[in-house]
Amino acid sequence: MKIVVCIKQVPATTDAKIDPVTKRIIREGVKAELNPFDTYAVEEAVKLRKRFGGEVVTLSMGPPSAVNSLRETVSVGADKAILLSDRALGGSDTWATSYALSKAIDKIGDVDLVLCGKQAVDGDTAQVGPGIAAHLNWMQATYVNSVDDVTEKSLKVKRMHEDGYDICELQLPAVITVVKGINIPRVPTLRGRLASEGEEIPTWSATDIGADPEKIGLMASPTRVVKTNPPPARQSSTIKINGSPEKCAKDLVRELRLRSIL
Repeated sequence: MKIVVCIKQVPATTDAKIDPVTKRIIREGVKAELNPFDTYAVEEAVKLRKRFGGEVVTLSMGPPSAVNSLRETVSVGADKAILLSDRALGGSDTWATSYALSKAIDKIGDVDLVLCGKQAVDGDTAQVGPGIAAHLNWMQATYVNSVDDVTEKSLKVKRMHEDGYDICELQLPAVITVVKGINIPRVPTLRGRLASEGEEIPTWSATDIGADPEKIGLMASPTRVVKTNPPPARQSSTIKINGSPEKCAKDLVRELRLRSIL
């Protein structure tokens, strides 16, 4: 089984600033890290390879510095990694990004399964995974909490939702996005880190993957950010409740109801 895991490098801070002109996150000079949700996708891919054999390839679209996040995936068990980086891809929204990633997956070839984290913490759209499936015309399942069975032609997953979960059977090839409850990501060993430093990570351009110039980059992106505002500061206060356990419980319930939490 050949598995591709799509990952993203994101700002390693909650203080990310927005460019007032482009309305995009300012990434220059900001420490970056592997998107936390993607660590679960990488771990699940490595576990699936151990169970069913095959190969795990990690793929990222981003600036040259994203190679650091790709090396991290190699240090925890990915077989190889590929960076998709090109100025022509700059400014791509989720639609254009998922298109470019789908073209890279086509170039990799003979892919059985694509895994993504449920969303990226710098955008929170949860659109790229489903977008890849749409561009490839593959079956998909989002918010997957477990992969229960895999055959040569299908896999069975548990998909979480607001009212519980669904058991879904998907014909391969397919795309799934996973939630953090699916596993516990492993910590890279010293040997793994040292091995990843020597890994040759190829960089593909938009031309290399045969991307249509009319479908990538800012001008090809149908989404436009018109205005951004930081969320309002949370109003917080501390109330000390005294008395017997019964009285404290009643006072706490009353206070929560007054604040519309219950």
